[in-house]
Amino acid sequence: MPPAPPCPCSSGLRYRECCARYHRGQAEAPDAEALMRSRYSAFALREVEYLWRTLHPEHPDRARPKEDVLRELRAVASAHKYPRLQVLDRQPPDATGTAVVLFHARIFEKGKDRSFVERSEFRHDGTGWRYLSGEALAPGALPVPPESLTLANFPTAAAGAGGS
Repeated sequence: MPPAPPCPCSSGLRYRECCARYHRGQAEAPDAEALMRSRYSAFALREVEYLWRTLHPEHPDRARPKEDVLRELRAVASAHKYPRLQVLDRQPPDATGTAVVLFHARIFEKGKDRSFVERSEFRHDGTGWRYLSGEALAPGALPVPPESLTLANFPTAAAGAGGS
């Protein structure tokens, strides 16, 4: 029997012990970081229904027709390779219930580096943690190497750049 594959979220765990239970609806991610990791894995594994389900009700894509969003997510997930995720920093929920995760997503499209660093906001909707919004920058647009970033020194003037 071949060994179980590693989880695409770069946790070091096997997929079945990590994000699989979230993708299958057997459990909710216990915190914002786990949700963010499971969403990265969902892109890597083309689990687009999970990506839809874990969008916060206030995310702009929730106001669009579900089938349109799913079609776009399928196209994005299929066109890219997702070799590595690195969590750079995290902040627990604030007074509004919003938690923040800063991460570096390594992504490639037909051999071209499409990697980015994103400051993502997550909020619990009463059922589980959900992706609310994000500000993303290409590593080349950063003042320091991605590995040196924290939430305190992420250039938040990047308004308008959003991730999924």
